[in-house]
Amino acid sequence: MNNPLSGWLHLKRSFVAAFEPQNDDKWTLVIRPKTGWFDLHLADLWRYRDLVMLFVRRDFVSQYKQTVLGPLWFIIQPLLTTLTYTVIFGSIARLSTDGLPKILFYLSGVTAWNYFADCLTKTSDTFAANASIFGKVYFPRLAVPVSIVLSNLIRFAIQLGLFLGFYFYFLARGAAIRPTMALWLMPLLIALMAALGLGTGIIVSSVTTRYRDLRYLVQFGVQLLMYSTPVIYPLSQLSDQYRWIMLSNPMTPVIETFRYAFLGTGTFSWGYLGVSAGVSALVLAGGILLFNHVEKTCMDTV
Repeated sequence: MNNPLSGWLHLKRSFVAAFEPQNDDKWTLVIRPKTGWFDLHLADLWRYRDLVMLFVRRDFVSQYKQTVLGPLWFIIQPLLTTLTYTVIFGSIARLSTDGLPKILFYLSGVTAWNYFADCLTKTSDTFAANASIFGKVYFPRLAVPVSIVLSNLIRFAIQLGLFLGFYFYFLARGAAIRPTMALWLMPLLIALMAALGLGTGIIVSSVTTRYRDLRYLVQFGVQLLMYSTPVIYPLSQLSDQYRWIMLSNPMTPVIETFRYAFLGTGTFSWGYLGVSAGVSALVLAGGILLFNHVEKTCMDTV
């Protein structure tokens, strides 16, 4: 006579074996919840690099899709801004440009500032603008703001080409401009602008998941911040009484170094640039930590 207990144990083992993964199963990805502030999963960004590049293409193509001039707006916008500054601040207000051609002075500041400002404003809307995607499928959420920074880098390259066109024109005409060895710092300057824009943007994006009205202050705040940056006037024209206010802006050494690298005029200091790099690193690290913490519950509040 068969033992009922033995039959039950055999049935249990068969049931468990049916649902247990076999030893020859090879898992390529294990999705697990983030349990702490420092559980970042940054390696997922590299594994999803194809998705990041798809987002880059989407951001770049969709920006001026179904427009008459299309990508020409990447050139028209900074050119019109530069001409406006040249007429109002250069010719009417007669602000100093350190002896540089007015168009080159303003275009250099606009080119550098636009990259930082675009990174900040567009990443500050990450959660609200992508809520429908975030709620449907898993992927590292940080891929979206990183793709925005990369797509803006293409725009920056186009506007830098515009600046170089004017630069070589004035250089051929014998203008008092000269390139310096600081040109080798261009990759560092671009990295600082990207880090500062990305870090600040994702901090704002994380906070706006709970406080929606903050998003309406971003555009206004970026415009005000520009006037505390040497975009329309040089740092050398400020007295020591007010210069510290300008230097408290981490974008100030970046723009001054950018001008010094190409034009040979500007305030270049390793100390100021080092402080800017330190602030940018802290802002980026703090932004990533806050973004990582908020993304776990963002779908409940967005």
